[in-house]
Amino acid sequence: MARATQRGELAKAYAPQEVEAHWYDWWDDRGYFTPRIEPGRKPFVIIMPPPNVTGELHMGHALFVTVEDILTRWHRMLGEPTLWLPGADHAGIAGQWVVEKEIAKEGLSRHDLGREKFLERVWDWMDRYRGRIREQLRILGASCDWTRFRFTMDPGPSRAVRTAFKHLYDKGLIYRGERMINWCPRCMTALSDLEVNHVEIQSHIWTIRYPIEGTDQFIEVATTRPETMLGDTGVAVHPNDERYAGLIGKTVRLPLMNRLIPIVADEAVDPEFGSGAVKVTPGHDPVDFEIGRRHNLPAINILNKDGTLNENAGEFVGQTTQEARRNVVARLQEEGYLVRVEEHAHSVGHCDRCDTVVEPIISLQWWLRMEPLAKPAIQVARDETVRFIPERFKGIYLHWMENVHDWCLSRQLWWGHRIPVWYCDACGEVTVTAEESIDRCEHCGSTDIHQDPDVLDTWFSSGLWPFSTLGWPDDTEDLRYFYPGTVMETGYDIIFLWVARMIFLGLEFMGEVPFTHVYFHGTVRDEAGQRMSKTKGNVLDPTEITARYGSDALRFALITAGAPGADLKLSVQRVEAARNFANKIWNATRYVLRAIDGHEIATGPDGAPLRPQAEHLGLADRWMLSRLEAVTAEVTDLLHAFQLGEAGRRLYEFLWSEYCDWYIESSKPVLQGNDAVAKAATRQTLVYVLERSLRLLHPIMPFVTEELWQHLPHAGDSIMVAPWPEADTAAIDKQAVAEYEFLIEAVRSIRNARAETGVEPARWISAIIQPGSHLATFEEGDAAFRFLARIAADRLEFIPADAEAPEQVVTLVVDDAVIYLPLAGMVDLDAERQRLRGEIEQVEEEIARAGSLLANENFVQRAPAEVVDRHRQRLTDLQERLALLQSRLADLGE
Repeated sequence: MARATQRGELAKAYAPQEVEAHWYDWWDDRGYFTPRIEPGRKPFVIIMPPPNVTGELHMGHALFVTVEDILTRWHRMLGEPTLWLPGADHAGIAGQWVVEKEIAKEGLSRHDLGREKFLERVWDWMDRYRGRIREQLRILGASCDWTRFRFTMDPGPSRAVRTAFKHLYDKGLIYRGERMINWCPRCMTALSDLEVNHVEIQSHIWTIRYPIEGTDQFIEVATTRPETMLGDTGVAVHPNDERYAGLIGKTVRLPLMNRLIPIVADEAVDPEFGSGAVKVTPGHDPVDFEIGRRHNLPAINILNKDGTLNENAGEFVGQTTQEARRNVVARLQEEGYLVRVEEHAHSVGHCDRCDTVVEPIISLQWWLRMEPLAKPAIQVARDETVRFIPERFKGIYLHWMENVHDWCLSRQLWWGHRIPVWYCDACGEVTVTAEESIDRCEHCGSTDIHQDPDVLDTWFSSGLWPFSTLGWPDDTEDLRYFYPGTVMETGYDIIFLWVARMIFLGLEFMGEVPFTHVYFHGTVRDEAGQRMSKTKGNVLDPTEITARYGSDALRFALITAGAPGADLKLSVQRVEAARNFANKIWNATRYVLRAIDGHEIATGPDGAPLRPQAEHLGLADRWMLSRLEAVTAEVTDLLHAFQLGEAGRRLYEFLWSEYCDWYIESSKPVLQGNDAVAKAATRQTLVYVLERSLRLLHPIMPFVTEELWQHLPHAGDSIMVAPWPEADTAAIDKQAVAEYEFLIEAVRSIRNARAETGVEPARWISAIIQPGSHLATFEEGDAAFRFLARIAADRLEFIPADAEAPEQVVTLVVDDAVIYLPLAGMVDLDAERQRLRGEIEQVEEEIARAGSLLANENFVQRAPAEVVDRHRQRLTDLQERLALLQSRLADLGE
């Protein structure tokens, strides 16, 4: 059917703030974010990595929202039931710490308030700030289903945590034991290995001599932590180290502590390190802990929970580790036990949250036995039940899983999921329950019970996230339909903290993987490739950026700046360029609306513009429609391959260059002409290509595409639920593509020649063409070619291939066609000759000076080599410039 169009009101200038202000709530109010369960149809599911309630919106959030929203919007347009489930994380240590800092402003600590009152303050803080997550994600256009929003501390996910803990405990996979752990003295909690950042620091290595009991001999040991010698219970050497073969089994007297400790042989000792003998401190070093277990050495803890030394440190009790280090070294030197001190760089563990130096200590904690859980999680990666994007992360994942240690689950915090274990003070038994609380011991019935004071590592609840958010442990409709998910999109830095744990817990509790694809994004860095930080002053705030340039611009800049798994560089200039791209499309739409205003556009029964009829199409129309089909196929394939950035770049090139710069410009002489059939075909092509292109671009730039699409003839109420364009590659006219791209190359060559000879852009010039095999192309594309190259209609001449070449022309060769541009029609010949003579004279003088300098032996021998090379290169450049100027002067008949 044909529909007469009336041009809608589209503002002259693109103002992203105005465009983006109203669409999000309109989409949400109409229910577009909430999928319907459609039995028999496979859904597309992303469970959002829950942002911390404590966190401000930063570029990492903006990147993950962009990636996940592109995938979500695309699959929604493919017609799939599409769920993107949002949530928020209680943040464990970070959540507790931020509230501790708040109450510290009142002069209070959490211990002043007590556990119950402190948790009330935390909940109050969480309730106040949780709503900010929606607002922050709304700004970025996140089309997630807010009706299914989950918080990790909600009753449902909390019950899932207790149920999972009990299941694993009953299965013998969770146990309580004394092991070496990482202890943060500031947060005063255990940390898993993955919560420790190792930082290279410049320090020292101290060599100390221990007297061998019953002799006048000493054995030297080297250490980077001399204060820990106060807890030494042995000295170890390698069993094959001949230097110490006669000392194994003897004892030494520990300096300062006057304690006898044995010399043992253990293969863990590196005979090349230091003296080849090492002090053994089982209470404060993981390697020493294992040596101690093998040789029955006692473990002495010399540290309090706050990092100060305890009564086992003798005279150093109450000192911090740094104070004790200085004082121990001083005493060792005074008593003649310090042999030497050397500069030494080594890696020191720091708390991931507060950056405090972590202390290894032996502690009674709850652990998850990893070996039986790791095996199936390894297999699903090997057989690609779970695919990693990029694939190189598969190897990283497998290496970690194949060498995984038991997971320390307990944290000495107040905020988080309380460990569901109750101790009976009457019978001494333990009750593990999935209930929130119990009132009596399940073994003896006593009410004299108390709950374990610790909470679980926050990553335990996060590991259950793909199914706890859908209602597990209940058998809900959502769980049956939306599990397993499709894509887990996250940062590569938490592949072990989170991705691995979701996989093995999903397999354990659901019997299948929680998702089939893992997409890793990189880190957003500044334009120089440095990490963004407040101290460097190079942070780009997404809230400020979107307020200035719009969310669409930020999204497009982020997704086209990098590739999966790779860090990307972001600058304000890149965002500004993306805003300019949106502005370009805006102006193109205004042009199309003016072109079709009051004219009939052929539409289908649904209102969408129909593809123009082939018999009425000109060369430019056929080229444009063919390029649309090709780009539609390319972009679709790229999205299937998760190459989202490349898809964005292809759309940019197509819309900016091919559609706007070439096709729209080609349409102008047609629409200004008198051929009604050609004009109708061009109008139909303009609107058909633009409407489909906006749909292709919508997942990346949702706001501006919705605004513009609403002004065009279209089908449906919103572009976000409009069907994704399907490519018809059979409709690609390869001949038209080749012919029109030949014309484009010819126009580019003419434009370059005009620029080089200084012809003003608006000036119409002459051209003499030997068309070769392209005469029909020039004839069919005559109007567009002349308009784009600015060639006057009465000054375009075609000559046969055997015709003599004209004089005083610029000669251009494009394929087998030769284009002559008479200079007389382009420049004032006398003035141009005079200008060229003057420039030649100036260049010759510069050549003489450069040649004279390089002929000076003193200069060549004494000047730095790079300076001499620079002058030689300049001489070469000047000589090439002179040859070019002389050639141009010769072309003018001199």
